[in-house]
Amino acid sequence: MRWASPLAACVAAVTVLGCVSPSREGLPPDSPFREPAVRAADLLPQGITVGDVTPTSALLWVRTDGPALVQVEYAPPSVWDQASRMATVVSPVARTSRMATSPESDYTVSIPLLRLVPGTTYHYHILVGRPVDGLHHIEAKLAARGEFRTLPDPSTSVPVRFAWSGDLGGQGHCRQGPAGYPIFDVMRRQDLDFFIFLGDTIYSDNACPSPPNEPGADFIASTLPEYRARHRYQRGAESLRRFLETVPVYVAWDDHEVRNNFAGPVDAQMPAGRQALREYWPIASPPDDPHRLYRSVRYGKDLELFILDTRQYRSRNADPDGPAKTMLGQTQLKWLLDGLGDSTASWKVIVSSVPLSIPKGGGTAVPGNDGWAGGPDGTGFERERQVIVDTILQQRLKNVVWLGADVHFVEASAYDPDGDGNPDFHEFIAGPLSAATGRLPEQSRSLRPTTLIHEAGYLNFGLVTVAAESFDVQAVDGEGRVRFSYHLPRR
Repeated sequence: MRWASPLAACVAAVTVLGCVSPSREGLPPDSPFREPAVRAADLLPQGITVGDVTPTSALLWVRTDGPALVQVEYAPPSVWDQASRMATVVSPVARTSRMATSPESDYTVSIPLLRLVPGTTYHYHILVGRPVDGLHHIEAKLAARGEFRTLPDPSTSVPVRFAWSGDLGGQGHCRQGPAGYPIFDVMRRQDLDFFIFLGDTIYSDNACPSPPNEPGADFIASTLPEYRARHRYQRGAESLRRFLETVPVYVAWDDHEVRNNFAGPVDAQMPAGRQALREYWPIASPPDDPHRLYRSVRYGKDLELFILDTRQYRSRNADPDGPAKTMLGQTQLKWLLDGLGDSTASWKVIVSSVPLSIPKGGGTAVPGNDGWAGGPDGTGFERERQVIVDTILQQRLKNVVWLGADVHFVEASAYDPDGDGNPDFHEFIAGPLSAATGRLPEQSRSLRPTTLIHEAGYLNFGLVTVAAESFDVQAVDGEGRVRFSYHLPRR
């Protein structure tokens, strides 16, 4: 296959998209970063996602509509300008290797973009080549173009604005009309630096009847092809594709990527659900632990995220709580405790798909409490939760915030587990994006919470603005109305 230089690719692809000629440094208010990436729908029908961005790397996800070779060209705007002025085929624009999409990955691929510069805007071209006969390939076409910005380095203090939520397409609240999930258009207008998709990215164990929903998900998934089909169904929502083409994401899973309240080590369906999740979302894992989903994200001097995996390593919910019971597993727990203690960030944010103090009792099929809080039956994960709390207290860690989802209502709490009258950490819960809204159970009182809001009945997401001296949180509903605001000054 002959892969063209950036200029030749533009010439070859002019009938598809035309050519981009960026000419700006930085990220001004009218940047195309806040507009949908230009994409040829026939070549990349499920759109584009940029995920797990760091100061020096990013993952770019696409799905082709059949076997293909995919390559990405990327560079800052000034480099693209230089390339456009060069008369030779030698170009300063960086290129990835050619990566094949195939049935083995449902034609998906997450392409690493490496050796990036912190705090820098990058423009990219995605080139797609079609196999013809197994030996020869046609010239690559320019299938899409867009941009993203790398994170600042840990010595740089810059404000950051991000959203989080979860729970998409549950209890029959699935895609309706071309937009599918209009709350993503509301989020896209919030001028976000990134989005944390905090679990239940699909509801594999809930059928979506049609009508009123768009057809394609009226079944319960339990196999790899079925899980893949449910992920593809979500990407059929135009609003979700627009959002993912403009806002970088960090994705975690919860239970409905497999089935309700599952515990990974004992669930036979877990490997298939995990594979489909990894195929359809750009999630960076270390080469020596390819199934690992927990990771940390350092955004400049002031913010560090610890994104937990609360499913893959957990004990059975029905097991009695005690020293042998775990939600995180020994390795992840040590990683979290060490990371919190070592972090120099102004704000340390623990991202947990399940809440700290809401009793989430199970049912006949999966008995036992599903969240951190315990219940009258002696289940839950309070022993391990206390290990984390004790670390926060003993090391006198300041400015610790928990973010959660899962329960389908808005809640915020200030916790004072040592009972000295001063909050030791806070928790904010958002969701659902599109699902039935939850009931409002009483909180467990074991961590001495002060409830700041406890409200259900509307779709929502959480919106956070972080600066060196402040952490501001809002709950925003599906119409864009602010339902709750809270200001945390740095301690």
